[in-house]
Amino acid sequence: MSVTRVAVLGTGSWGTTFAAVLADAGCEVTVWGRRAEVCDEIAQRHTNEAYLPGIVLPGGVTATTDAARALAGAQLVAVAVPAQSARATLEPLAGLVDRDAVVVSLMKGVELASDQRMSEVVGQALAVPAERVAVLSGPNLAREIAEHQPTATVVAALDEATARRVARACATSYFRPYTNADVVGVELCGAVKNVIAVAVGIAQGSGYGHNTMATVITRGLVEITRLGLALGADAETFAGLAGMGDLVATCASPLSRNHTLGVHIGQGMTLAEAVAATGGTAEGVKSSTSVLELAGTVGVEMPITAAVVAVLHQGLPVERMAALLLARPHKAEGE
Repeated sequence: MSVTRVAVLGTGSWGTTFAAVLADAGCEVTVWGRRAEVCDEIAQRHTNEAYLPGIVLPGGVTATTDAARALAGAQLVAVAVPAQSARATLEPLAGLVDRDAVVVSLMKGVELASDQRMSEVVGQALAVPAERVAVLSGPNLAREIAEHQPTATVVAALDEATARRVARACATSYFRPYTNADVVGVELCGAVKNVIAVAVGIAQGSGYGHNTMATVITRGLVEITRLGLALGADAETFAGLAGMGDLVATCASPLSRNHTLGVHIGQGMTLAEAVAATGGTAEGVKSSTSVLELAGTVGVEMPITAAVVAVLHQGLPVERMAALLLARPHKAEGE
């Protein structure tokens, strides 16, 4: 069987980790990034200390700042760049992607300018037909996967063959991909769970305990499901790995940047201070606004998301967040 040639766009923790997964699955992987020092470190020392300290990458991973070199002959292209800059990053690379390549989005967010999901952005920016675009989402905290801790994920695509192709490329003894046709549901779970994780972090940073955390997670899943169903998603997706699985992992783990940022906000930091203290990109900060806008277009109420937007972007004091949510009208749980 021929070796699958893969390009991974992005040298952050998740891009680097997924490159390692692909290499462990038998693929030949080239990571592309803009920082020469990071690419040189990956290529020459097989480490990425800035994002994955202490992790040794497989020999099948190399890296370059030359996009043409990274994408030359790539049968699979994995995109792991910050969601809000994805379009600008990818558009100059469109002519370099092989016409038969499958593209998989590892990003979790909704674009601010358009309210589009990342698969839509990727398809447009790289000029790839929708049937050759897949998305990957699940309880996938990069550090744990880099340490080969067992986990599962969901690969969703409109075309079943595309999903299977991606799943085969990344299946290892510690990383188990399942396939799914519900691209909308899988992507919305990945985007909105980051916002809910910020809310959980704010609550914990404010001193609230597990009852509050469980309440926010559970009602957060209701918000995600409500939005997804309004946009045509499959209800079963929200109880699965991309839904409840990813939500629990992101809301409960200190490895989650969105959760960590929320904790800093709850402890009294400004947004700028929290972003600096967190390090890396917490996609929920910007996606909270675009998710709320998207919900508004289909008439879906998302009170937790609205509260996060109010705290992060509209000056609502943290101490008023819980009161705002608890003061909502009483109703049956399933409504």
